[in-house]
Amino acid sequence: MPKREQDGVSVPVRVRPGAGRTRVGGCYPGPHGPALIVAVGAPAVDGRATEAVRRALAGALGVRPAGVSLRIGATSRDKVFTVDAPVAEIEQRLSALRDGPGGGAG
Repeated sequence: MPKREQDGVSVPVRVRPGAGRTRVGGCYPGPHGPALIVAVGAPAVDGRATEAVRRALAGALGVRPAGVSLRIGATSRDKVFTVDAPVAEIEQRLSALRDGPGGGAG
């Protein structure tokens, strides 16, 4: 469940760097709560995977990349991003991505 922060909605994410393709979907029981799984082709080197995840997350949630910022986890696979968007809209999209068809920790 995303939390409303003073500067946006808090979205926990589990990163899978070095994937064959970018994919946003599925749920992972992370340390920051149920996390959305984001697989990206970028390697976990010099922040490349984090930047790829930021852009993929923005696209999946239908917001501008500038509206998504990293809050926790610069060097971890478990990250928390802040998304500048209405909480109800983000909750609905996150629910579909985490729990909807094709979702799963696969």
